[in-house]
Amino acid sequence: MHLISKKQNAGIEMESIKRGKITKTDSEIADTIIKSGLDRLRACYQCGTCSGGCPSGERTAMRTRSVIRRALIGDETVLQDDDIWLCSTCYTCYSRCPRDVPVTDIIIMLRNLATQKGYMKSPHKALSHMLIETGHGVPIAAGEGGDKWRELRKSYDLPPMPPTTHSHPESVDEIKILIKSLKFDDLVDSGSFSV
Repeated sequence: MHLISKKQNAGIEMESIKRGKITKTDSEIADTIIKSGLDRLRACYQCGTCSGGCPSGERTAMRTRSVIRRALIGDETVLQDDDIWLCSTCYTCYSRCPRDVPVTDIIIMLRNLATQKGYMKSPHKALSHMLIETGHGVPIAAGEGGDKWRELRKSYDLPPMPPTTHSHPESVDEIKILIKSLKFDDLVDSGSFSV
């Protein structure tokens, strides 16, 4: 928040900027983020360090600073913006933030809010469907590629299958129960499945 006032100095009109502090918001988005424990959102003073160091921003149109600002002022279009889905959750922004704003966690919260309001992107829904079906977001390759991968794991004295649902398929039923109880299947339009 900047308050601009005009001053006269030797007959020349000059502007000075007084920096205000955001102590209260009237934004449903900001209030939801703050109530979730991410109250450091209010500490952001838009320096741009998050955008300047963002690996995704180097390769896409993502401007992290803009996402955070729009969340803070309650611009609902931020929930429909592709930018919140471009974040790779690498936490570079958070580690570099001079105000210790958990930017990545705020973007994750924005994704959650977007999903609740029906703005989840198709590729993320497809990934969610895979999670519901297999219990894992990234399946292990089948066939020759999978065999090479398992051999590589063995060469490092690792079990051929990681300790995920790939090696514990009975866990998929527990995941489905959890997904059903949270109504996540409805959010991602996964259709019906048996539990």
